[in-house]
Amino acid sequence: MDQTLQNRILYGSLGLFLGVNALMIAQEHYWWLLIPYAFAIAGLALFALDKLMLFLVFCIPLSVTVSPEITSAELSVPSEPIMAIITLLFFLKIFQKGDFDIRMTRHPLTVVILAYLIWMFITTLTSELPVVSIKQLIARLWFIIPMYFVMGQVFKTKYAYIIKSFWLYLLPLAGVAIYTMVVHSQYGFSKTTSTWVMFPFYKEHTIWGAVLALYYPAALGIFIRLEKRLNVRAVALLILLILTIAVVLSYTRAAWVSLFAAFCVWLVYRFEIKFKTLVILGVAAILAILPYEEDIRRKFEKNNQDSSEQFSEHVKSITNVSTDGSNLERINRWKSAYRLFEERPLVGWGIGTYMFVYAPYQKPNEKTIISTNAGTGGNAHSEYLGPLAEMGVPGLLLVLLLIFTIVWTGSRVIHQTENKEVKTIALMALLGLITYWVHGFLNNFLDIEKASGPVWMFCAVLVSLDLYHKDRPSNALPADTFEVTQEKKDN
Repeated sequence: MDQTLQNRILYGSLGLFLGVNALMIAQEHYWWLLIPYAFAIAGLALFALDKLMLFLVFCIPLSVTVSPEITSAELSVPSEPIMAIITLLFFLKIFQKGDFDIRMTRHPLTVVILAYLIWMFITTLTSELPVVSIKQLIARLWFIIPMYFVMGQVFKTKYAYIIKSFWLYLLPLAGVAIYTMVVHSQYGFSKTTSTWVMFPFYKEHTIWGAVLALYYPAALGIFIRLEKRLNVRAVALLILLILTIAVVLSYTRAAWVSLFAAFCVWLVYRFEIKFKTLVILGVAAILAILPYEEDIRRKFEKNNQDSSEQFSEHVKSITNVSTDGSNLERINRWKSAYRLFEERPLVGWGIGTYMFVYAPYQKPNEKTIISTNAGTGGNAHSEYLGPLAEMGVPGLLLVLLLIFTIVWTGSRVIHQTENKEVKTIALMALLGLITYWVHGFLNNFLDIEKASGPVWMFCAVLVSLDLYHKDRPSNALPADTFEVTQEKKDN
């Protein structure tokens, strides 16, 4: 093809695109403007996937939700379209080449995740609302495949990208936190306005608090253990301070509880407390509490401290199950979820269906001022009872097995590696996941990419450390030297 013909094709294509673009804008179809970006993302996915994955991590905290009126379905832009493109190309590559590391496929955590997805697919076939479940299944796939399977392969050959991925979420997260606090300050940092001031980046304060808690151990670990350069450490300290203030001002009680739980788990690893000792202490605590069960229950029922702007009062309201509307509504959702489970104990009602089917299972005496029958009030507010209602007993068991395998993998890396940096990274990821699954007793966000993406990426961190990097020598500098050596050894 001569140069003249090439120029004609190029200019003709550009002219055609500009003409069609002008026509689409005149018709108010602005989505057409995104097509060049889609081609750019597809090009990165084909030729520089590792860079695209880092870009995706950076985008997640900054993505905003596009209303269903524009896209026909609620979509977080640009993160979810990027995830969808990566997922599509992942399947095409697997079907074309069958190229995927067998070691990661056989890892216990991968096996559990695959079983989780398979059961999700099965319950989609039996769903009360198949269209809802199919949409939810597709969304879960484009969360899990890029952030766990693809990211796991990136971390395999690019050890340095593990720490970069923490930084690339923390930096924009701190930016969003500053934005949130600036908006919040205009309302006197009131508790009432704390529920929405992080919009449009995060929907409301519970998911905001969950993500802040999820990344708090990473911010702490980078500042205390990983970073030695003074200027970079100063940035890490600034991020840590911003996140600390943001967690407090989020007024998210579940986030506070989850961070305390993570601290307790850190004590276990710090002082190397044996599992047998933990079991003995747990049984002893239960036996000590049992004689006072009735007194404790009465005390909870007499607690009428509602959520408050006073920190101490807000903490006290956690156990208020008599007048606090938020707590009572959670109990209402949990009881409804259990009634749904009782009707369909094996396969449940189908993933994503809870919010559309739970209304008739509420009891009038359990409903609160924020209860709704319209299917607009959100999900079961539990990562445990939600799957129980939507995927039956196997769904709940798979979630519990997933948590057990996460803890087992993290503990394995922490106890077996001699590399202090690897140990610290594993602890950061594991403690972050602990905050999420403790938070999961009160909320569930695996259907939202803001939380789901980091959760699956932290799982990828643990698996990549376990399979490829836990034997990394402490003096392995630069990192690329070790990665090439390790790659040769694997082959």
